[in-house]
Amino acid sequence: MHGLFTAIATPFDGEGRINGRVLRDIMQWNIRLGANGFFVGGSSGECFLLSEKERLQLLEEAAPFAGKMQLIAHVGALNTEEACRYARKASALGYNMAAATPPFYYPFSPNETVRYYEEIAEAAGGPVLYYNFPGNTGKQLDIGNEAFRRLLTGGAIGAIKQTSLDLKQMERLRHLNPSLRLFGGYDEVMVAAIALGADGSIGSTFNFMAGHFRKIFDLAKAGQAAEALRLQEKANNIMDALCAAGLVPAIKYALSLFGFEAGEARRPFLPLSSQSKEAVRTAIEENLEND
Repeated sequence: MHGLFTAIATPFDGEGRINGRVLRDIMQWNIRLGANGFFVGGSSGECFLLSEKERLQLLEEAAPFAGKMQLIAHVGALNTEEACRYARKASALGYNMAAATPPFYYPFSPNETVRYYEEIAEAAGGPVLYYNFPGNTGKQLDIGNEAFRRLLTGGAIGAIKQTSLDLKQMERLRHLNPSLRLFGGYDEVMVAAIALGADGSIGSTFNFMAGHFRKIFDLAKAGQAAEALRLQEKANNIMDALCAAGLVPAIKYALSLFGFEAGEARRPFLPLSSQSKEAVRTAIEENLEND
């Protein structure tokens, strides 16, 4: 498990239903741009805005790429049994690994969180990717806590998606358990994550920028820091426009610029204003280097 994983968006048709054909078209395009795999049903895929039936359907729609590309299924849920149902489904469909955010909203104890991951690993039939996204979940991965240290070294966790600007923590995770696969989760700091030993990156903007980030990744791995930083700056110019507009709706709009009708993001997300669309379009035109 290494390289660039696109945190694939979930396309909807005009009736608001999952559009599997467009999903697979975007995935095929990402392969041509240089993606090594896909992170299916994550934050960029609007996971917590989908019904359980839709989340299972989404895993099925992406499954034709199993065995051809590395596939990670995000299965995180508020209750353990729901997460385990997704994990069992992903395993049956041939996904390489299940991933899960920690359970949030309620103040679950470290021991409760540890058991959640252990049960998901049992359902998946193998180690799980810990999706560390404290900015959204409000849950900190406290590697000084004995329960979390037991989790991270006990075999239930095989990888970390570090969607956190705490890059020192990523290095400390490697120190704690050298066998963990570590993935950067913030596209904006890919160069820094690679410098600290990341095995790869899982990115939302890869949906339409996989070629650009392929260059950054390869240059950084080759030690060509100046050119990697130049492209990182251009990527961040685009990211600023996306975040100002609203990241998930803006990614779907960006995909439409390349001919992929991914539909609107689910409410409570709002459609982009004409001004936001223009800002996103301009940023892409002035900075993207996919080829």
